[in-house]
Amino acid sequence: MAEDGRFRVEKFNDQNYQLWKMQMEDYLYQRDLYLPLSGKTKKPTSMTDTEWDILDKKALGTIRLCLAALVAFNISKETTTQGLMLALAKLYEKPSASNKVFLMKRLFNMKMSEGGFVADHLNDFNTVTSQLSSVGVNFDDEVRALLFMCSLLESWNGLVMAISNSISGSSTLKFDDVVGALLSEEIWKSVAIEEGKACFISEEKFDFNRAVGR
Repeated sequence: MAEDGRFRVEKFNDQNYQLWKMQMEDYLYQRDLYLPLSGKTKKPTSMTDTEWDILDKKALGTIRLCLAALVAFNISKETTTQGLMLALAKLYEKPSASNKVFLMKRLFNMKMSEGGFVADHLNDFNTVTSQLSSVGVNFDDEVRALLFMCSLLESWNGLVMAISNSISGSSTLKFDDVVGALLSEEIWKSVAIEEGKACFISEEKFDFNRAVGR
């Protein structure tokens, strides 16, 4: 794992390659180590070969530190940043049928955890749909909305039905509208719970003071 202040990249363990690649490239840009990604043909004329080699080794080492052992073993012979990234792409970027099946199963079996938050569940959902998009599997806006509502806990059924019944005629569900309604409901529930606790504490204090004659 690489970490620099608020920037952090988890080790790639052969899952979520597209997400890891994006974060890895962003991290290299933050560290001014991005030039070697394009190969030596992009070396600035003002830079010597020795300076380039040092920069390339720094970028290469940074990427290796963000690879799990099982992945690093597969690319151990690569000696340049560009060669390493090309090797990883060849191994993990191709949209194989098995990758699609794995991700589809993960999406359709996804369920919000008991006691979990909608915001956290939304992050998990978006991660999987983004991974599917990277291998050529895309869902239109309404299907995404329906899939997300189906993945919620039964305790959300009332709001899900209300959202579904609000659509009439040729209108379709909008993913952002559905998510917005769910997040607003979650915030409202949290506020109501906190206010309920505050009222309970106030009532207990009142009863205690009355009991001791204060």
